[in-house]
Amino acid sequence: MAGSRKGLRLLFSAFSNRKTGIMLIYGMASGLPYALLLGTLYAWLGETGVDLETMGVFSLIGLAYAFKFLWSPLVDRGRIPLLWRMGRRRSWLVPIQALVGLSLMAMASINPVSSLGLFSLLAGLAAFASATQDIVIDAWRVEVADEDAPLEVLSSVYQLGYRLAALAGGALALIAAARVGWPQVYFGFGLFMLLAMAASWFAPDTSWETPLEQSQADAHPLSRKVRTIALAIVGTLWGWAAVTVVVFMVRSLGAAPADRPDATEFIKLYGPLIVIATVVIPAIVAAVLDGWRRSGRALASDGENAQKRTFIDHAYSALVEPLAEMVGRLRWAAILVLAIVLSYRLTDSIWGPFALPFYLQELHYTNDEVALASKFFGVGMTMLGITTAAALFTFVGRMPTVILGAVLAAASNLLYADLANGGAGLDLFGHGSGFYWLTSQFGADARLSRLLLAIAGENLSGGIAGAAFVAYLSSITAKSHAAVQYALLSSLTVLVGSLGRAALGESIDTGGYAPVFYATAAVGLVAVVLCVAEWLRQGRAKAV
Repeated sequence: MAGSRKGLRLLFSAFSNRKTGIMLIYGMASGLPYALLLGTLYAWLGETGVDLETMGVFSLIGLAYAFKFLWSPLVDRGRIPLLWRMGRRRSWLVPIQALVGLSLMAMASINPVSSLGLFSLLAGLAAFASATQDIVIDAWRVEVADEDAPLEVLSSVYQLGYRLAALAGGALALIAAARVGWPQVYFGFGLFMLLAMAASWFAPDTSWETPLEQSQADAHPLSRKVRTIALAIVGTLWGWAAVTVVVFMVRSLGAAPADRPDATEFIKLYGPLIVIATVVIPAIVAAVLDGWRRSGRALASDGENAQKRTFIDHAYSALVEPLAEMVGRLRWAAILVLAIVLSYRLTDSIWGPFALPFYLQELHYTNDEVALASKFFGVGMTMLGITTAAALFTFVGRMPTVILGAVLAAASNLLYADLANGGAGLDLFGHGSGFYWLTSQFGADARLSRLLLAIAGENLSGGIAGAAFVAYLSSITAKSHAAVQYALLSSLTVLVGSLGRAALGESIDTGGYAPVFYATAAVGLVAVVLCVAEWLRQGRAKAV
């Protein structure tokens, strides 16, 4: 990483680079809308008297983040009229960030009770624009990384900005709303998004001309007939997936409360089908095409190579080639990479919605205690974990940090299992290490200190694992297809977490929390083994 520079020298070089500062702003611009639209918004709606059943409809806007990969090819290759001259990524970021900011400001001017339809439309528009912004930012991070601003450091800084925004859009928004009101809070955050848009004007960009890395398929293209058939197959499947999601959202937003389809059941039923249609089958098609290309079968003739690129060629480059490039580059290792993507953050992604019921209903902590421990102390520990990951990247490298993150994420579930069983192990460590004495100086009793210790371990581990995972995903995407590949891989993580929550809830109802935490820790060990295998694979690949 970064040539011969390591450790403090590399950290100083990275954190004095303009790209790192812009990455921090982009991380905040990415995390703020997510916090405001999928968390804090419910507090605003609850205060205005909107019923819970109606609020459930707003959870549908989260589908924009889960299925953002469906329009990532358009974002990757599409040129916005007039604006495209601003640059490949800047031409999308500037209008999209403006749309997010203006949507939040427009929401601030509307009464959610009297104009609920328009309010929900603006929230959905903001979520769609925010998810699109994430596609562009993720691609930008991969494309601009270099020796002075390594990908691992940029990934850590992105996570740090994201967590800062989550704190601002969550706990700090609640505090501010109690004093100035929700419209003022959302208007102010809308202004911040416009400031982030201003930062995009100064961000370095990549060229529209030739992608930074040419895929193997560019050097030996397949015949136009074969590419047309592959495009028809993949395009039909992606089109079906996009229409299915859009129709569901329209039905849900336009129907009466009693007639709305269930979002959980939709994800449970159609989530796997959409993954099969947009990932599994296209991956098989890509593998077949790569095999033909390597064997010299169905290659384009010299006459075809000399012809001007048509719409079919451009569509193939946008939709089929990203997955074909990844499968061709990774070959059988693509299965290992996919297994890591599906398992690495599973323990965190499925656990999130059950955290507050665990703290409040199961352990009977008060709202104030949970807010202090989770929203303030916990966020601080997460940021410490992210900062630690950035240092680990520069001293020990990417894959050792990824493996350590997987180990810690699995182990942190054991802390919660002990907490569910009474916290004997936590108490032993807390007293022996002096942690309980330290927290007592700030007025915390042993019971609250136990919660603080568990959250410290879990959030510190989550910060390291989160930064490591973003760096790993970024590293396995090609710069020539970063937008589509990263959007696809990151969306899979969201979908798997959504699919696992129903089963997790049933397990908690049946056997309680502790057995579930032991089970998720075991799942985490699977990720550890997979990451070790990936480290060995990368080592062998470098040695060849």
